[in-house]
Amino acid sequence: MTDKKNILIADDDAEIREVLELLLTGEGYNVISCADGEEVLASASDNIDLYILDIGMPGMTGLKAATLLRREYDTPIIFLTAYSTESDKVMGFSAGADDYIVKPFSNIELLMRVKAILRRSGTVKAKSNTIILKDLTIDTDSQSVTKAGEQINLTYTEYSILVLLASHPKKIYSLDNIYDSIWGDDAVGDSSIMVHIKNLRKKIGDSSREPIYIKTAWGRGYYVD
Repeated sequence: MTDKKNILIADDDAEIREVLELLLTGEGYNVISCADGEEVLASASDNIDLYILDIGMPGMTGLKAATLLRREYDTPIIFLTAYSTESDKVMGFSAGADDYIVKPFSNIELLMRVKAILRRSGTVKAKSNTIILKDLTIDTDSQSVTKAGEQINLTYTEYSILVLLASHPKKIYSLDNIYDSIWGDDAVGDSSIMVHIKNLRKKIGDSSREPIYIKTAWGRGYYVD
């Protein structure tokens, strides 16, 4: 029995794949290497603990692969890409990514991001095994969410935000509060957090104009009651 984490990397640049393999295997991870989106989908499984995907791959892009992965898996996804504008990041998070690293990247930064995202995805818990939020049931043992008995597929970041808010009813969390609680030292912008909340609301059937679950305290933050 091994407790090594399995990381799938995908990039059409063979040199970058080699660098990533050396870095990650040197830290004790098992690495599955792919050259394009089609290979990613063919290699995807419940045994993968993290996907690191280049966005600009020929054929099926990383964005498309991530979108298709999200239909079946809630495994963390990091985009590794040369696209660095805020709108590019928003697009990446909208496709289901949990983190975004811009090329050229620092080896140390990449390893820190990988360790942080694996640590967070494996340790998100609340004090109680079950949290009830209206007709939502949050099981913190299986890290799953159901609505009226039907399971809702959330990314672990969306799940983390929901647990944070649902665990502290009526407490208003500013974007900075959410940032500190979920991401810690990992740098993400305010717009990225708002995209995660927008995606979360959509999946649980909430509305920003007439919210049932996640309320907006204008100019202050978000809360549940």
